[in-house]
Amino acid sequence: MMENKNVILPKKISLKKHPYLNEAWLQDVIANNTEILGLGDVIVKDKERTQPSGGRLDLLLQDVDSLKRYEMEIQLGKTDESHIIRTIEYWDIERKRYPQYEHCAVIVAEDITSRFLNVISLFNGHIPLIALKVSVYEHEGQYFITFNKILDEVQLGLIDEDEEVKEVTDRSYWLERGTNDTVKIVDEALKLIKEIDPNYELKYNKFYIGLANKGVADNFVIFRPQKRITRMEIRLAKSQETEEYIEENSLELLDYDSRNRTYRINLKAGDVEKYKESLTVLFRKSMGKNDE
Repeated sequence: MMENKNVILPKKISLKKHPYLNEAWLQDVIANNTEILGLGDVIVKDKERTQPSGGRLDLLLQDVDSLKRYEMEIQLGKTDESHIIRTIEYWDIERKRYPQYEHCAVIVAEDITSRFLNVISLFNGHIPLIALKVSVYEHEGQYFITFNKILDEVQLGLIDEDEEVKEVTDRSYWLERGTNDTVKIVDEALKLIKEIDPNYELKYNKFYIGLANKGVADNFVIFRPQKRITRMEIRLAKSQETEEYIEENSLELLDYDSRNRTYRINLKAGDVEKYKESLTVLFRKSMGKNDE
């Protein structure tokens, strides 16, 4: 049998038992190479972040394309109860301090036990949790690191995917949740949309005001009236050209929601009339009618 000299058989090592490859070393490796985590395009927002409880959050990561943050705790060796408590505690602190962001807790450990998975799986869906198993190998003084996602965050469906179970409300619900002025912004936006396609009507749901075309949900744009503004979320592919168009036309762009593939824009009273031409362009583009 011919020997394959191209095969490398590295030796798996334990960071917990290693004389100098410790948690700080792993933390630096992650901070300098965040792509190896498999969490997408994330950057390090903070390291050893001091918490009110007196502890320190190992790493705070932020998604480049959205307002999503990951509170990461690193555990060498096996996972234990104190580790999950600390991870959830830090996640809870950060989400309360910065509610404008979407937050997800991340546990990194060398050995994620079945007992541990049974415990944290009870929280998944209520507390967004990701468990990553880190493995380190050594070969001739070189180290190889892999991260395997053992438990993934429950992914929420896009708008429309579960439309039939959405709790339907009415106009009075949104007048109470917002104001007459902010709900009027939605009416004015609908008027522009109906000039493109007269079949659209508003559809009032508990968490947003959507659209229906001939009775069928078609939420290429949704609205969330608040007390002072109405947040518009319009479904468009992320592009520099679109972002430049929005900003050049003086619309208040918040961010891009990668999960729902929408741009989030704040609208104040009078904005629909003021920016009706640029809003119409965005509506047509989202509807696929921009070339007509």
